[in-house]
Amino acid sequence: MLAVSEAAPVGAGATLQERLARALSQLRDADLYRVRRIVDGGHGVQMRVDGRRCVNFCSNDYLGLATDPRVAEAARRVLARDGTGSSASALICGHNREHRALEEALAEFVGRPRALLFSSGWAANLGVLRALLGKDDVLVADELNHASLIDGGRLSGARYVRVAHADVQGFDDALRLALVERPQALRLVVTDSVFSMDGDVAPLLPLSRLCEARGAALMVDDAHGFGVLGASGQGACALHVVQPQVYVATLGKSLGCAGAFVAGSHELIEYLVQRARSWVFSTAPPPALAAAARAALAIVAGAEGAERRARLFANVARFRSGCRQCGIALGASETPIQPLIVGSETATLALSRRLYDAGLWVAAIRPPTVPRGTSRLRVTLTAAHTDAQIDHLVDALREAVSSLQEGTAVAGN
Repeated sequence: MLAVSEAAPVGAGATLQERLARALSQLRDADLYRVRRIVDGGHGVQMRVDGRRCVNFCSNDYLGLATDPRVAEAARRVLARDGTGSSASALICGHNREHRALEEALAEFVGRPRALLFSSGWAANLGVLRALLGKDDVLVADELNHASLIDGGRLSGARYVRVAHADVQGFDDALRLALVERPQALRLVVTDSVFSMDGDVAPLLPLSRLCEARGAALMVDDAHGFGVLGASGQGACALHVVQPQVYVATLGKSLGCAGAFVAGSHELIEYLVQRARSWVFSTAPPPALAAAARAALAIVAGAEGAERRARLFANVARFRSGCRQCGIALGASETPIQPLIVGSETATLALSRRLYDAGLWVAAIRPPTVPRGTSRLRVTLTAAHTDAQIDHLVDALREAVSSLQEGTAVAGN
């Protein structure tokens, strides 16, 4: 009788190691292989990346708070008092007073009765969709929604209907059909507010009106709008005077911290406390992190927050103007996310490397993050960038694009 280690393999398929090696080789050959770069020190505008000093133009730290000393000091105070971890899920013994204070501050800021803190935006979206939807329900979603919304919808077991990007008529058609085929179902429309790879904003007001007319609920992931859009930074929904039944936003972008929250009615939050598996079965975030996020929120909500937003959008305008003068074609985005569509994965990597050599960090975004044939440089502006840094980026882009001699739609109109 053979020992376990000597047993013949079952079937003729490749071993795990062979399969992994082959898959990794295919990714490298297709210029889709991804490599982590190491940052030394703070994750601000000025960074040391793999030992090289760079100006960071691929961060979501839109208001420049990730390295703000006041936010760090708030974390330090609570770290000294409450320690490094919450030690358990919120329903066991992990719900600290700092968590409660942050939830109350977030709910007040976005004008909703309650808010619930999650460890990440991914956990929030999966938790909400799996809790609210079942196999008899219908989810109608924008095709360019974030991966967390896609995976959460699929895992929910609901009928998943993808609609062409920002196509209000497509949403209407899907809701009409769902009403006929499943009149008793919960019909939930789900969309990002600001789409993370294109920078455009969803048609929130038409979608809100459509949901009201068709008896559907609306869920908006405002990850890239919260703290950035609106006169007071309350996000895309406030800017467009929309109040979705389910509002999700993150703390790792405009607040420069980590985590996420869901805001809505008292009943919604209580239901999620009972049924959102990614919340119920996750260790609560460290109290110090909640304290840091609350300190950042206070800055965002005040006069300084308004000044930072004004500076941010002045930087966006400067970058777009510079690119236009150089003949570099950008999309229509007016948000801090400014994609430069290249198309070819190889050319996108080459552009990113040239910028890195010039002391500028702009990540190459390739499939599956974006559809095949739309690889791009995703330039993001922050309030902390200077005019000189933005001008340097524009000049470096002009030189890099003109030197590539690629037949892609990078430069032109």
